[in-house]
Amino acid sequence: MKKKKVKKNIIITGAYGQDGTILSKIIDKNKYRVIGIVKNLNFKKQLNGVTYQNINLLNEKLVSKTIKILKPVALIHFGSENPSFEENKKKGKDFYFKNFKITKNLIDIFTKLKKSKLILIGSSQMYKDDIKKINLTTKFNQSTPYTKFRIDSFKYMIKQKRKHNSSMVMAILFNHDSIYRNKKFLIPRLIKLVKNRNFRKLREIYKENISGDFSHADDICSGLLKLMISKKNPDKIIFSSNKRTNINELINYLLKKNKTKKIFPIKINKKKSLPLGNNLFAKKILNWKLKKNIFLAADELNKLL
Repeated sequence: MKKKKVKKNIIITGAYGQDGTILSKIIDKNKYRVIGIVKNLNFKKQLNGVTYQNINLLNEKLVSKTIKILKPVALIHFGSENPSFEENKKKGKDFYFKNFKITKNLIDIFTKLKKSKLILIGSSQMYKDDIKKINLTTKFNQSTPYTKFRIDSFKYMIKQKRKHNSSMVMAILFNHDSIYRNKKFLIPRLIKLVKNRNFRKLREIYKENISGDFSHADDICSGLLKLMISKKNPDKIIFSSNKRTNINELINYLLKKNKTKKIFPIKINKKKSLPLGNNLFAKKILNWKLKKNIFLAADELNKLL
């Protein structure tokens, strides 16, 4: 009688978030067992095929015990507060120390796990926003408790990786959206403004003339899965569209989708161009391809909201 093949485990912290949700779906389809670590169990957010565990990531002993029992192929750490909501003058230091402690604990645990890969998440916010294009050699720029947490996490990861010859990577992510995007972010906000016909606020955004690197979250998460199961072990890798999108184009697109005609002032500010991310390394070593774009993500969100 043929033995049933046991699924290998992949752990996702912050499994209820946009990326945690999408990645859980992709991993489950690829015949891995997904373990989602969350702060509080919420049955409305749970997906079929995913095992959720309510674990306080600050509890180092419990986290270490859980990881040793599960023996994951990889762990991807999405589980930190978003700076847009948690980071402010009063909570800035607490934000830094709490999140750095959690990440440091995970790094220390994975120095002892030679057959498991740890993927930390970085952000385009770790760089100056007046650079045309960010690549793997671009220097970090510490400006907030959030960027300090990310940068110090990377530095500590590198130190331990070199010392213990561990499999650890920081994935630098640029803007990406989907139907699971928190409604306080830019594109869901734009959709709400269009549907509510809030032309005054839309005009303000339009005048800013912002452009930057925007992707569909499905593409970013497909790249992250490739990184998780790959034998490649770079120090950092960039997932981005490597393509400039003007927010005004998105506004016009959404107005058209909602059959709303509105002419904005011709006079706009000098273009505010945020950096692009050079994703060529990720494409090369992972054979990663972008199949969707931010306009598709905006369309999907527009139908949902």
